[in-house]
Formats: sequence, C-alpha cells, structure tokens
Amino acid sequence: GRDLDFYRTDVDDSVWDNMPVPGLWELNGYGDPIYVNMGYAWKTHYTNNPPYPALEHNYAGHYRRHITIPVGWKGQDIFLSLGSVTSCVRVWINGREVGYSEDSKLEARFDITKFVRPGQDNLIALEVFRWCDGTYLEDQDFWRFTGIARDCYLCARPRQRVEDLHVDALADGSFRVEALVTKGVKAVSLLAKAYNFGGGESLLEGRITSFKRTQDGLYKGVFETHAEGVRLWSAEEPNLYSLSVSAEGTGGATGEDLSLCFGFRTSEIKDRQLLVNGKAILIKGTDRHELSPYGGYVVSHEEMERDIKLMKRLNINTVRTSHYPNDPYWYELCDRYGIYVWDEADVESHGMGYKDQTLAKVPAYAKAHLERAQRMVQRDYNHPSIIIWSPGNEAGMGPNFTAVCDWLKANGGSRAVAYERDALGESTEIYCPMYMSPSSMEKYALSEENDRPLIQCEYNHVMGNSGGGLKEYWDIIRKYPNLQGGCVWDFVDQALYRADPDPKVDHIWAFGGDYNDYDYSDESFNCNGLLAADRSLHPHAYEVAFQYQNIHTRASAEQLGAGQLEVYNENFFTDLSPYDLEWTLMRDGKALKRGVQALPAIAPQSTGKVSIGTGVSAGEYLNVRYLLRESGIMGDAGDQLAYAQLGVPEGRCQRADVLCRVSVDFDNATGALSSYMVDGRELLSAPLMPCLGRALTENDRK
Repeated sequence: GRDLDFYRTDVDDSVWDNMPVPGLWELNGYGDPIYVNMGYAWKTHYTNNPPYPALEHNYAGHYRRHITIPVGWKGQDIFLSLGSVTSCVRVWINGREVGYSEDSKLEARFDITKFVRPGQDNLIALEVFRWCDGTYLEDQDFWRFTGIARDCYLCARPRQRVEDLHVDALADGSFRVEALVTKGVKAVSLLAKAYNFGGGESLLEGRITSFKRTQDGLYKGVFETHAEGVRLWSAEEPNLYSLSVSAEGTGGATGEDLSLCFGFRTSEIKDRQLLVNGKAILIKGTDRHELSPYGGYVVSHEEMERDIKLMKRLNINTVRTSHYPNDPYWYELCDRYGIYVWDEADVESHGMGYKDQTLAKVPAYAKAHLERAQRMVQRDYNHPSIIIWSPGNEAGMGPNFTAVCDWLKANGGSRAVAYERDALGESTEIYCPMYMSPSSMEKYALSEENDRPLIQCEYNHVMGNSGGGLKEYWDIIRKYPNLQGGCVWDFVDQALYRADPDPKVDHIWAFGGDYNDYDYSDESFNCNGLLAADRSLHPHAYEVAFQYQNIHTRASAEQLGAGQLEVYNENFFTDLSPYDLEWTLMRDGKALKRGVQALPAIAPQSTGKVSIGTGVSAGEYLNVRYLLRESGIMGDAGDQLAYAQLGVPEGRCQRADVLCRVSVDFDNATGALSSYMVDGRELLSAPLMPCLGRALTENDRK
C-alpha cells in the first residue's frame, strides 16, 4: 500500500528499487502500457466522475534521492525543475512539503531555497500519482504512461537577476524586449547579434534602466527600437539572431548572463489568409506525438533531430504539437532548421464528449484550461517558429475556451489562434476542421461568407496503406487562395520496441492490446504514421514528399522537343539557386542521355525557363530530379527534394510486333467506356461499366 511517511528523513530506503529519471513506470517493469484513442485509461472499468479519478489501480509512485547541494550556492535562489511528470507530483525537501503541480506536459519549477542546506546532504522526495483530477484534461490519442519524462535538474540563480524575457521582433524591423527582474536590479544590458549567418555582426545594443513593480512582486522594464536591414525568419530561410542579456544589481553587483535566439517574423490573419512576413504561405504540415519507440515520452535530443531532418526531407514545413506542448529542445530545433509550429496546450477532454458534459462548460475546470495555455505561452513565447497557438484539442466548446482564446489573442504576440471545436465561431481565427473532403473544401473556398483561411488541423489519415487522395487535396488547395493546407495525421507509428522471448524473433513492434487482456485498447489505431516506428518510410511518405514539393516542372510536347522546361518555384521567400537539376532521357526503361546543371535563381512564386540542351522525341520521356548542391538546413548535399517525369506520347501502342492505333471514349454521364477502337475497328458491342475494387486498408477496418 501507499506509505504516507515515505518522505521522512528517517525512512530506510535501502531495499527500494531504482527507477531511471527520466523514465516511465510501464517501460521499467511497473504496469502495462495502455493505448486508448478516445476515453481514459480506466475506460470500461470506471465511470467518469470529474474531478475524481478512478481509485482502483490508481497507483502512487514514491521517489527519494539524496544529493549534496554545492556550498557555493549559498546566498542564491535554488530551484528544482521537473521537465514532465504524469499525472501530478508533490515535492518534499528534507521532510518538509514544498508544493504540488499538475499538467504533465510542462515543466514544474519549485523554489526550494529555504528547504535545502548548501554543503550538506539533502533529501528530495517526490510522490507521483498515476491519475489525478488533471487526467480528465489529458485524454489524448496516444499511449498512457506514468512517470517522469524530459530533463530534471537543480540550479542556483543570483537573487538579483532577469527572471523572464519576452522578445517581439517583427518583419518590419520593430524590436521590443520586455524584461521581468527581481528586486535590486538597476539596469539590464542587451546586445543582439546575428546567430547563424554573416559572421556574427552586431545588430543592436540597448539598456533598460526604468522598472515598474508588478502584481507578483517582480519589476518590469521595456526596451524598444527599430533595426534596419534585418534578415527575416521563415521555414525556408530560418535566420536567427542571438540576444545576450546581463543584469546589473545594487552596489555594482552583476547578475548572471543570459542568452536566447530569436527571429524577425510576423504572423497574422489578413484578407482571409494566414500571412507569414506578409506572404500567404502554404501549410505543408504533419501532426506529431512526442514519442520514442524505446523510451515512450522520454525522447532523446538525437531522436528529435533525426525527426526534424526527416521532415525536411519529406518537404514538411509545419508541425502541430498534437496535443500538448513539446520538449523545449524541439522548439529550438524548429527555430534552427526552419519548421513552422502550431503550438497546442495540454487540454483534451474527448472522453467526456462535446456537448453538455464537456469540461469546457464546467466552471471548476476554467482555471485549469486558462493556466495550461498561459504557461505554454509563457514558456514558448520567444520562438519565431511558432506561428499559431491552439488552446487544446477535441475538448468541446464553451466559456472556458472562449476565455482562453481571448487571452491568447491579447497576449500571444504575432500569432494566430486556432481551435477546431469552435468551427466557424468567434474564438478561432482559422477554420481548422478535421478530415474535410476536397469537395467540401472547395465549397468553403467559393463561399464569400467565409471570412478566414481554411487549414485542416488533421487530414489524410495515413493508417495502413493509405494516403492516396492527397493529390486531390492539393489540387484544390493550390487553386484557391484561402485554402492553405493542413497537417497529415500523423508523423510516425506509435509502436513500441518490445523484446520477444523467441530468440529467432528478437523483438516486435507492439501496439495497443499487446500487453494484457484486462485494459481497454484501441489496438493498432495508434500506428497511423507516415513513418514506421523505426523511422523507415511507409509508401505514403513518398506521396507526401511529392505533393508537398516546392519545385514543379511543366512542358508541352513542343517545348520538350526543343529541350525546354518550365520550372515553377513554389517557395515564398527563397530562390532556386541552391539546387541542381539532374535529368535523364529515357526510352523503354533505358537511359539514353544524362545531365546535371545548376538551376538559375528563379524567384519565389515565379516560373523560369530552363534548357537541358537535348530534345525529347515521341516515345521518349524525361526524368528530372532537383538536388541540394550543398549540405545545410534543408538537408545533405545530393538529397532529392523534388522530381517529375515528362514525356511525348507516340499516339500508338506496341502489340507484339504489330503497330496499332487505339482510340477510346467515355460516357460523361455514366462513366462507362462507350468505345474502344483499334485501327478503326470497334471492339465493344455495348458500353462497359467500370467495376473497380481494391484491398481493404487499415482505415477501412476502423
């Protein structure tokens, strides 16, 4: 049973087991992983009764760690930071209770200054419950684990310091820094330099010397200026600047030096479109759960960087953090590599339903809704990659979300606010439905009453062998200006590596239901990614890369005969000078000629003519590939980021050694094949109706 005295300093913990931190119970021998799409982990065993979680199987985990605090930390403020704890955590230091936190996808930071003894041994004790009242807001479609994820650490900070910074750097060069400082800070010095281009030249310098007391006991100061000739941040060209900050305290004392990266970037809604730096970009996106097949919620920096590079390889330019704030390092990578971020708060109460029982209408949960969004913005505000805020996912609509969206609009900086369950209500600035068909999207685009962009927060559910309708989506999206793309569900299969007792098998990729027969499971429904769990590409990943590509090739038969191509640059901010065109002239599957040449600097959203120096005759076809010339944030040298195949039809077919001419015709009303003529002879005695079929996909089964 639960030991109520576990936190005491005189408890004997010599026989306790060791648990890695970060680490999850279910992946370290304590309980089974549970996968539920819609509904809580106690589904079928316990009736929902918020705010009370299930009592049966609601285990408590007790952690104890002895640590010596450096004697040099004396006189400073000392903090304990826990990166991500599911579902909640209570903290004791040296037998004294410090505090409590929930919201399992944001860091919990505790001021433990008055509880620790620098230079001596100290006991940190944590109590973690499997479920709490906050679990009702964490009903996301993913594995349900318990434990501690993300980085956990102790740190000491000078008592005279910069507590927080908000940086606003807009596309017109406007620059504003809001600094929150502790008592005794007399000035804050600022120095901004280029981070990843131009040799680190200085951009601007400034000082804040005037501060006003805030309600929480801190002091706020503001610095504003205008910078000339700045390079803008976008997913295509993620130009970053570094901001160095130092605080000067009373008596000439200097506090700690801080630094962060930022970018000049504006995101706004205007004329029924989402604009980034004044351009109506296309959202070539994916949804992404934060999951490792080996560590569950514990995802290494190396795994994150690998996934970012795979996204760039697949021409993905946007990620929605479905459905909670991600590890802070993920946003650093998105800033650095160039990925637009749709940042989502940790609120989903899908298991309660969308109507009267939604927690969006329950006053007791109003503060939890608001605080989860506020803490997300407070942590992530300075990242230029974030262009959209989301208050949550699949949690109904009601006053709690109205308040959250109002706060996000007033305090979120240069970003739009989008919430799918508000549909076309007043709280969302983007119409962001799920799984709307191309025909319905076209109807929306043609209606003059619709006053905002349509960007699907989820579409093209790539489960099993699927994703075949992506071309139809993008034909429509590219046709209408207020249709701006969407996020594929989702990036990677959520299967887990599981050792197999059979030595011939080694391991399996486990999904829901593979661990026990007691808990409810939605089985393989969490394996619906563009990539397999081991990051190999599913077939539909290649289709996404093709439909999302930013270089498009066209040519008429006459142009091909003259060796001329029309190359369209679908980028919004960068030209095509970094790419090489590799072409191969083919006939009957055999290469006739090859060539590689540098592309000209075709401007964004423009078409340029390119000559390959050889004509394409009837019966021949041309394979073209667009390759990166040099390694960089878009990928490695030689990576293919776009391709096409163009040909000149012969107007005849080869049957054995006899040449024949074929003519076909269809009935536009019925779709029937009404005529099939070979060398002038009709072979059909009556119209032939198509009777097409295909193998079932995993989506059909669900």
